[in-house]
Amino acid sequence: MVILSQILIHSFYEKSSLKSFKKLTINNYSTPEFIYFDLDNTLLDHSAAERKALEDVKSHFDILDDVGLEEWQQKYHENNSRLWDRYGRHEIDRKYLQRHRFEDTLESLGLDGSVYDEMGTYYMERYPFHWQWMEGARHAYYSIVTDYEVGILTNGFAETQKKKFEKFNFGESATHLVISEDTGYMKPQPQVFEYATRLAGTNPESILYIGDSYTSDIQGATAIGWKTAWYTNDNNPDRMSEADIVFDDFNDLISILL
Repeated sequence: MVILSQILIHSFYEKSSLKSFKKLTINNYSTPEFIYFDLDNTLLDHSAAERKALEDVKSHFDILDDVGLEEWQQKYHENNSRLWDRYGRHEIDRKYLQRHRFEDTLESLGLDGSVYDEMGTYYMERYPFHWQWMEGARHAYYSIVTDYEVGILTNGFAETQKKKFEKFNFGESATHLVISEDTGYMKPQPQVFEYATRLAGTNPESILYIGDSYTSDIQGATAIGWKTAWYTNDNNPDRMSEADIVFDDFNDLISILL
């Protein structure tokens, strides 16, 4: 195990028998045949877009005048995350999620939840205005696609993710764009990774997945036999040991792959 500037390498790839980057040395690894990227909070900054869209919602709806911005954002985030977990386990359907992520958040603040539909519509109108790359991700992505065949594998509502693909022109550079909702499964369920493996046309162990979620990305991809690069600030040694690469700076990822 070698650590450099928050990079952790366990068993990864090497284009030759020995290769050094700064103070980092990688021994006896093979090059991936295909690389999949996660989308939200890996390539694109979903969290920032969510916060800014919620700020727009707060400014637009008088019912939120007496609620602090941070409290509003935090309550929504916690509630939405719980609902997405339930959605991923098929405990609730999409319609339930879309309703209750605002209705339940409002009611938890002691407010009238009946405006959930109008609020949800306005949120989705504002959310795309705030889409942007994660810091360093654009340069890393376009550097990597010059040497590797790549794809994107993402959770999320299909129509929203397709709009992101279109806005950022991912269809021009990625061979496969996989939205889990279109497969009937969600990361970390193995079926979505199996589907993406078939599209890539190679063995699971020849695929590298770059993502930010420990559960959905790292555990999900590892379980199917993919190699993983975890984009995170998490320093938990047990979780870190499960990924082949742990990094918090895309420049370091470029140094390893190129």
